[in-house]
Amino acid sequence: MSPRRAAGATACAAVLLLSACTVGDAGPVDEQLGSPAAAPDLQVQVVVDGLRHPWDVALTPDGTALVTERGGRLLAHDERGTREVEADLDDLFVGSEAGLMGVAVSPDFGRTREIALCHATQTDDGRPRDVGVTRWRLDETAGAAERTGTVVDGLPLSSGRHSGCRLRFAPDGTLRVGTGDAAEGENPQDLGSLGGKTLRLGLDGTVPEDNPFADRPGSAAAVYTLGHRNVQGLAVQPGTDTMWSAEHGPGRDDEINVLRPGGNYGWDPAPGYDESVPMTDREQFPDAVEAAWSSGRPTVAVSGAAFLEGPQWGAWDGALAVAELKNTGVGVHRVEGSEITGTTRMEELEDDYGRLRSLTLDDDGALWATTANGDDDAVLRITARAAGS
Repeated sequence: MSPRRAAGATACAAVLLLSACTVGDAGPVDEQLGSPAAAPDLQVQVVVDGLRHPWDVALTPDGTALVTERGGRLLAHDERGTREVEADLDDLFVGSEAGLMGVAVSPDFGRTREIALCHATQTDDGRPRDVGVTRWRLDETAGAAERTGTVVDGLPLSSGRHSGCRLRFAPDGTLRVGTGDAAEGENPQDLGSLGGKTLRLGLDGTVPEDNPFADRPGSAAAVYTLGHRNVQGLAVQPGTDTMWSAEHGPGRDDEINVLRPGGNYGWDPAPGYDESVPMTDREQFPDAVEAAWSSGRPTVAVSGAAFLEGPQWGAWDGALAVAELKNTGVGVHRVEGSEITGTTRMEELEDDYGRLRSLTLDDDGALWATTANGDDDAVLRITARAAGS
């Protein structure tokens, strides 16, 4: 066995209100962020319930919430209530972690009414084919959506495990796609595969000329970063063009990363699919980008991510919120530049709603979340009031 396969993870010491250690021994939880007196008061509203595996939420400019369910339903919720959006997803594959997953609203929605969906597809005889991102036009009533094209397809799909599929528009108008490695060891480091990557594309499927691998043939041109395991969260840091990711690891590590164009994040479970290797293997890849935060053991199964914005969040304004599936709550990470300097938790969500998958901030600064328990799931809206206000 090679030294890198034998290397063990360094355990993180438990610290009050600290959900996990930060990379590079960044020190204890930030006092201002971690102090109960500094935490904002949170109110949690159940907006929609009775759902099954809701995966993502995206808000249109008029406040309509679009919700995907992994089993194939696209829902719209507004002041008139909740309804299913008619959308032809006859080629949908549902299995393991795959199905209808990410949704994103175009920055030009007011003019085009376009949205993007990320979903798995199947062959005519029902076998898994691939994961792709498709473009849709939502009608004026948000009651039906018409598929108008493909943004990207050919993302690897095996049993449905590690299907990725988080979507987020960047300030430059490009669509970022977080992909999974499909539990196939060669994918993350292979530029010929779109698995274990983040992608950067136009909504029309074109590749920006300034992509880091734009001069490479084939699908590699769409790649923005590589060496990922299963990207589940994408979030744009306020006041910057910087995209952050939250990523499921194996039993030894989950990660939060700052995405750098062309960066290699060091996941390489080949040959085979060896999940004992580090998430960021600096021995194998000395230039790999080190994680901004790493859970160590036990992992927490990080998922959707969103930066908190607005004075109502008080000391948490500008912090990165990350949903957790194992810890059944939300971690709040203080960000300074490109570093995470402290971590605390949303006490009002601890254990009361079960597993949480997606996080989306609306224009009023409220945080939307989806639960991921399998039965009687819900969409939540969390509002904040700064401590002492």
